[in-house]
Amino acid sequence: QVRFEESGGGLVQPGGSLRLSCAASGSIWSFGRMGWYRQTPGKQRELVAIISGGGGTDYADSVKGRFTISRDNAKNTVDLQMNDLKPEDTAVYYCQAINIFTSRSYWGQGIQVTVSS
Repeated sequence: QVRFEESGGGLVQPGGSLRLSCAASGSIWSFGRMGWYRQTPGKQRELVAIISGGGGTDYADSVKGRFTISRDNAKNTVDLQMNDLKPEDTAVYYCQAINIFTSRSYWGQGIQVTVSS
């Protein structure tokens, strides 16, 4: 079973940048849509960005123009470049991948991103 692990989170000042990376323990060739979600206490997990197996992307309106999602099938990673970070971007960020054969959804354990001065 492939596992996913996020890295790159931490504390950053408003206007700063972070790059999150989601590394799979195996090949991601069997995963179509992959994405990043985030969650704050008391709120539902929300979609941040997704990328298809063909490279098509989509973003939440709140992050368009600031965040960029990318995937490297050779390295088995999906990254999220976050620029011009705002305090409202503070959340636990999760990586998700959907298996194209089973439609099963896989999640990482999550990583904290805190935007504060």
